[in-house]
Amino acid sequence: MNRETETVYAERTEGGPNAPVDGPNGPYGSRLLDGWFSTGVPADLTEHLRRYGPPPLPRDRRSGTPLIRAVEEAGLTGRGGAAFPTGRKLRTVAEARGTAVVVANGMESEPASRKDETLLDLAPHLVLDGAALAAAAVGATAVHLCLPRSREAQRLRLAEAVEDRRRAGIDPLPVQLHSLPHHYVSSEETSLVRWLNGGDARPMATPPRPFEKGVDGRPTLVDNVETLAHLALIARYGPRWFRSSGTADAPGTTLVTVSGAVRAPSVYEITLGAPIGSVLDAAGGAAQSLGAVLVGGFFGNWLPADLAVRTPFTTSALAAAGAGPGAGVLVALPHKACGLAETARVLGYLAAQSARQCGPCLFGLPAVAEDFAQLAWGRPDYDQYDRLQRHVGLLPGRGACRHPDGASRLAASALQAFAHDVDRHLSAGPCAAAGNRPVIRIPDAPGPDQEGWQ
Repeated sequence: MNRETETVYAERTEGGPNAPVDGPNGPYGSRLLDGWFSTGVPADLTEHLRRYGPPPLPRDRRSGTPLIRAVEEAGLTGRGGAAFPTGRKLRTVAEARGTAVVVANGMESEPASRKDETLLDLAPHLVLDGAALAAAAVGATAVHLCLPRSREAQRLRLAEAVEDRRRAGIDPLPVQLHSLPHHYVSSEETSLVRWLNGGDARPMATPPRPFEKGVDGRPTLVDNVETLAHLALIARYGPRWFRSSGTADAPGTTLVTVSGAVRAPSVYEITLGAPIGSVLDAAGGAAQSLGAVLVGGFFGNWLPADLAVRTPFTTSALAAAGAGPGAGVLVALPHKACGLAETARVLGYLAAQSARQCGPCLFGLPAVAEDFAQLAWGRPDYDQYDRLQRHVGLLPGRGACRHPDGASRLAASALQAFAHDVDRHLSAGPCAAAGNRPVIRIPDAPGPDQEGWQ
């Protein structure tokens, strides 16, 4: 394994077609989780350094451009849900006026996702390497890692990892750990900035965006922890190595949380471009005949099972099917379950988790959740159904943040994917499956009214 530590990203970028592309490629092409597969235990600093060496930080803090260029050429996109080009974010913050700040987002407020929690447990030093490298690339003088208060044991383990790195003299900037309220909207990047600036962990209206004016009014890079771990590997092995997995328009691997009607629900590292059916097979295959798959999480889309299983897991392929990868979530729904009831439960949760800062969240989202619950479990008439469709259509683009947009997307996709069930519920009332045990787990954690926003 190559362990150059100073200019590896520049050499891999500029070395031509014969440049080496060695790097980790464990079982099923795993990269982020390669160390876990090799040892079966989380990587402490000693094991991490044995496998990878220290992060290849530039000698001069002002020379982050080669790493930015490598990330751009690698085609890495954000793994937190928005899939924005990471290299572009790095360059924008690096070129902004003022001294930058880096924020690693480990909040993972998506209830159906466990990928970030798993990564931080199994390969914490890859994330911390990525944060240090990102800070060097943009010239940052502060690095923050945000976690939910509900994962206090993980925070303590990460604090030990940060202290180990301090004693080893690895990071020029120590990572500052923070525990935030664990609400659905608190993982939004402006929520993190607002909280770090002493406010509530609720989204802010934009512009300005964090890259323009973020923590302490400074240009701020906010990246998901998985994104930073990929960045740490690109810095070591270069863009050609990163692109040796995945597809031309979706290079690399990604972490996906698979749950529902599969035999081995868990977090899996997959090659981008793999058909969803093969991802479900990696999770042991369907435990029952499937009716649909929820792709992307609570802000995602329902796809009929026959369409989902043959669709590649990439942004472009999923967009053509009317969906998106979102937070890297797949929930397999069995035929015998009621998709309308599952969606109604999720919408009720999303309505309760809103920031309640604008009309769409205060009034529109609860109205959609109530109408959808009536469709799932009540005896709605066609006038009520028309009202539901109208409310769903009014939500997108009208809120102060993207919370109403995501809820609307989920509701609209359910009405389309479960159109046959809609007709049956409207004509004959709720189906027997509407009262079944839920497939999608709804958190029972305290809501904003109980825990607050501070």
